Amino acid sequence: MIRCLIVAAALIAGFLHSSHAQKIEVTPETVLTDQVADVRVTGTQPGSTVTIRAELVDGGGQGWVSEADFTADAQGVVDTATAPVKGSYRMASAMGLIWSMMPIAKNVHVYEPPRQLGSQVIQFHLLQEGKELASTQLVQLAVADGVRQIRIEGKLHGILFLPPGEEKHPGVLVLGGSEGGLPGRRAAWLASRGFAAFALAYFHYEGLPEDLHNIPLEYFGDALAWMMQRPEIDGGRIGVMGVSRGGELALQLGSMYPEIRAVVAYVPANVRHPACCARNLGAAWTWKGQPLAWALPERRPDPEAIMRATIWVEHTHGPILMIGGEDDGVWPSAEMVDTAAARLRQAHFAYPVTVLKYPHAGHRAGVPEIMPDWSNGVPHPVSGVMTSYGGTPEGNAASSLNAIPKVLAFLHDSLGGGEKPVAGGAAGGNAQP
Repeated sequence: MIRCLIVAAALIAGFLHSSHAQKIEVTPETVLTDQVADVRVTGTQPGSTVTIRAELVDGGGQGWVSEADFTADAQGVVDTATAPVKGSYRMASAMGLIWSMMPIAKNVHVYEPPRQLGSQVIQFHLLQEGKELASTQLVQLAVADGVRQIRIEGKLHGILFLPPGEEKHPGVLVLGGSEGGLPGRRAAWLASRGFAAFALAYFHYEGLPEDLHNIPLEYFGDALAWMMQRPEIDGGRIGVMGVSRGGELALQLGSMYPEIRAVVAYVPANVRHPACCARNLGAAWTWKGQPLAWALPERRPDPEAIMRATIWVEHTHGPILMIGGEDDGVWPSAEMVDTAAARLRQAHFAYPVTVLKYPHAGHRAGVPEIMPDWSNGVPHPVSGVMTSYGGTPEGNAASSLNAIPKVLAFLHDSLGGGEKPVAGGAAGGNAQP
């Protein structure tokens, strides 16, 4: 009897020791939103199966969750960079538990980032046979420590994001798309990586037109001239970055303003499109008081109209990087990127051209942050019309993690300054999601 009690006590002690020894750790514990963290479990039985659940509450107050089962290796270690046995995703992906998250509530259409560039906390729970054994958390930052923000009001409307340091930095004019407002997250990202980034609003913002309609391109020329006069910016090293309609705009501005020395266009059009979100179609852009020709090549192919509306990208005075999603649900960005690149080749363009096209990526191809990628029938923030971004969570995540270091390297090589991406830095320096 005594011997049985001793054996039972030993078994209980061993179980308690084993449970206590099991840990889940995140390294580093705080990252920028474009960085990969290492999530590992140690102290578990070799060959055993454990479950890791990830949870967050987004900027809209909605809960998101993911879960995956992993098999421990011969040392009793689980690394989320390996493929799970089953769960929210099946491919090898260090950050798969984040990008594969789904909303808990059924009425949620898309993930919303934290308000006011706030930080985001992701909770990781280690489970075995339904019991929680350990937990930890990862903090994602939208902006690095030391980045300064200067709000600009009056003739121009925006926020200048400045990296730490007193030296002059290369500058990037950052432009949003048909959602309007202020593209602060991308500007904060660039400033966190060493570029002075001016997030410029041009419609759907206080003091500006409500619709993307008859926007004078001189406004952006004024913004460039203002940047060139800022003491924190090297006026000889200025680029432009735009997304969607902002990508179209970035290509247009690059073709017009020689002070622009580099262009980054995410999911752009190579042809000027019409006004957005107004009742009547008309010109989106004007120059010297006159509307610029526009066309809808994906809806009503008209060779003459397309020719009049095509952006003369070959007039750009610096390198160009374009990103397209081959499953874009908004417009055929991959095809339009190809067409712009073909035009540049035909013109024997003197500067480097980089084209990044991603299969299974939609209109959010290359987004420079690791976040839940699921979406479903997103209401347009201006028109309210339901929109499908296209792509899959896996495809979108793969495009982001591949594009992040390439965009930073492109800007570093084209403008100088900024951070040169290295392995283990932004997006882990690799193409895996």
